[in-house]
Amino acid sequence: MSAGKKLELAALRQGGKAALARALAEMEARPDAADVVELLDAAYLAPKAEVIGLTGPPGVGKSTLLGALIAAYRKQGSDVAVIAVDPSSKRSRGALLGDRLRFGGDPDDGGLFVRSMAARERLGGLAPMTLAAMVLMRALYDRVLIETVGVGQSETEVAAVADSVVFCVQPGSGDSLQFMKAGIVEIPDIAVVTKADMGPAARRARVDLMGALGLSDSGDGQGGWRVPVLLLSAARGEGIEDLLAALERHRTWLSDSGEGARRRAMQAEGWLREALGERFGRQGLQLLQPISLARGQSPFSVMCRLAAEVRLTRRHE
Repeated sequence: MSAGKKLELAALRQGGKAALARALAEMEARPDAADVVELLDAAYLAPKAEVIGLTGPPGVGKSTLLGALIAAYRKQGSDVAVIAVDPSSKRSRGALLGDRLRFGGDPDDGGLFVRSMAARERLGGLAPMTLAAMVLMRALYDRVLIETVGVGQSETEVAAVADSVVFCVQPGSGDSLQFMKAGIVEIPDIAVVTKADMGPAARRARVDLMGALGLSDSGDGQGGWRVPVLLLSAARGEGIEDLLAALERHRTWLSDSGEGARRRAMQAEGWLREALGERFGRQGLQLLQPISLARGQSPFSVMCRLAAEVRLTRRHE
């Protein structure tokens, strides 16, 4: 933002993609600044979007599916923001695939905003700033789509930022077996077999996935939601409507059951603990126990207050 111009949610709504891009740059450059924290507090208390996470091993077709979802939601008239987390360059530590050309999208489309982030040293598939960026985008757009870096067994952090997690497997890759071994079976709200045009191999992968889910609480309908396993071919546009319908059913279930509010509160509290742990380590966290958020309390201002408490305590030790 220009010098002396305060970051405000209303201004971002009026300023479009350029204003949001500047705000995200400010958040990265000075995350503890008072106006940045105030902006995130306001965004946290004004959620608008459904947040959808796409996860799965590299090469499974997440970006192709992401492009298909973008096109479908834009056709419906929904504004879409995308957080695309990429592998990091060892030289620059930036995102290797930062232009994200492979999932398409019209750069002149005012209703589509795309932000690439580098995973850096994070093994969980997300970038350090993902939650803060998601909270801001969630207050501005109708849909927020998050595509993780694609690192196999560590693809679990997306559950800490998304309302609905879509786990992708491709036929004939052994991904279904890894899915069973890695504990990822606990993560998805919807499972999809990509490249369904491969026929029998795709159907076998679907059966394997259904079997894996049947061995866990995720697939038995516990809590009122049974994870559907869908076949689709994003490149051919097949099965996308079924996925959209499943996402809408899940959104409704989250709202009606109260699970959506519970998840978002847990995500905020988890982010708070992790942010404080990264700054102050185990000893710092011990000084602050217990760490919790009151209903409707933003984690960003609480994090700044608790961080100040730790610094003050350490000065007096």
